Amino acid sequence: MTPSTSVIEKKKSIGHSSSLGFLRMLSPTMFLGIVILLLFVFVAFTVDLWAPYTYNKIATAPPLSPPSAEHLFGTDQLGRDVFSRVAYGTRYVLVIAISGTALGLMIGASLGLLSGYLLGTFDEVVMRICDALISIPFIVLALVIIAAAGSDYSGNPLLLIGVIGLIYAPRIARMARAVALEVSTREFVAASQLRGESAWSIATRELLPNASGALLVEFAVRAGYAPVLIGSLGFLGFGARPPTPEWGLMISENRSALAAAPMTVLGPGLALALLVIGLNLFTEGIARILGRNAQRVSV
Repeated sequence: MTPSTSVIEKKKSIGHSSSLGFLRMLSPTMFLGIVILLLFVFVAFTVDLWAPYTYNKIATAPPLSPPSAEHLFGTDQLGRDVFSRVAYGTRYVLVIAISGTALGLMIGASLGLLSGYLLGTFDEVVMRICDALISIPFIVLALVIIAAAGSDYSGNPLLLIGVIGLIYAPRIARMARAVALEVSTREFVAASQLRGESAWSIATRELLPNASGALLVEFAVRAGYAPVLIGSLGFLGFGARPPTPEWGLMISENRSALAAAPMTVLGPGLALALLVIGLNLFTEGIARILGRNAQRVSV
């Protein structure tokens, strides 16, 4: 066996062992969460290829038809295929939830890391604003932001992304600040200060990498709640506008027909519940793995 061959085999064995180690860290619940999330992602990206009808096609069958081989969830009050609308709604909910949470993460992490590093007046002002926003319930704050935006922007997906981002940013900022307070006392941060680096450079190059684990868990947790917030706004009439196939809006539109055609409400309701369960199972697994790795590093 030549030296180059042995090196290649060693690299293969290392890669194989690392992949097996990662798989061993996956709990059954986390694996189930990953499967559920992959299912929703698959539906979101491929729905145009296999959905029986478009989400806004009316009169595909008599209104409030029961489930059948052609209409798995039946039809709504306009004769639209409920199954197709639920499938198309997956893309809408995932895009709004992930984008809004990512926006909140960017704003909250930036403010929190800078606040925990700079302290002083900047920290006091930022944290007091965050405290005030956190004290307001999710739905109330969302309705205030939507009302302030005006009726012209009501139902705009960009507005919903902004609402989720502004709601989550203060909570993420407080968590990021706590991490920054701990990391900023380490020697590599002092070395960066001696080199004369700016506060933003230290926050992005030194604090952010060391806070990435906590921020990843926070992102996953907030993303798990985002679909519920989107559905709640849609149900109250302050989210998506018809004929958008948003699950909360679908439940609101068909709630009067619950007795006659229960699947018009149960279909989007079950999809929302399953997505939240998948996100929560995945989040718990991520937190467990990162916590275990953190313990290994500290030992």
